[in-house]
Amino acid sequence: MSRHEHEHEDGGTDGADASMFEPPAWDERYSGEQQVWSGEPNVQLVAEASRLTPGTALDVGCGEGGDVIWLAQHGWRVTGADFSASGLARAARNAERAGVADRVDWWQVDARTFTADGRTYDLVTTHFLHPPGHGMVEVVRRLATAVAPGGHLLVVGHAPSEAFAHLATSHHDALLLAEELVPGLPDDLEPIVVDQRPRTVVRDGRTMEIHDSTLLARRAPAGPALPE
Repeated sequence: MSRHEHEHEDGGTDGADASMFEPPAWDERYSGEQQVWSGEPNVQLVAEASRLTPGTALDVGCGEGGDVIWLAQHGWRVTGADFSASGLARAARNAERAGVADRVDWWQVDARTFTADGRTYDLVTTHFLHPPGHGMVEVVRRLATAVAPGGHLLVVGHAPSEAFAHLATSHHDALLLAEELVPGLPDDLEPIVVDQRPRTVVRDGRTMEIHDSTLLARRAPAGPALPE
């Protein structure tokens, strides 16, 4: 599983590329000194979460914790989840430096085998999580079980575009359109946003447009208790 944020720099051949979907490769990547991601919150998270009343949130594939920190700074109680122990350790250090460690918990879990175990959240979100073999529909199905009544699920990924033409086949096949994820939603999660949202990025000195495939769904609030 590969988590992409803002820019995608992984290329190479399919044989060498397959390991990038597994925890050891990301443990190695996060164990270095260099910052991997920008540290800024993802654009679609800010756009959608800013409209919601803060509550509890789960960010799956949290990487270095940029989105977790932003949510905590804006009143949410957040659980950051990732399959990389090194990534979670780095995210915890970043949260400590940002002064929000007391509002954050951490959970090492692989989104491909995620089970909520009865835990629910007002917002469940994942950004640029791209399992191979079109596995994101199953991830959406699993994450949906963690959405509380009245809560939201926000899934954002990279849409196929010319900007990603350089990717190896395994990575390119993991790109997605928002409508492809809708079958993963249970009947009681209503899609509110199903869209490819354009965003401008600069890569290798070139300005180009990419599209964020954005799925936002809401679970209906729990109804009033019936009289006995």
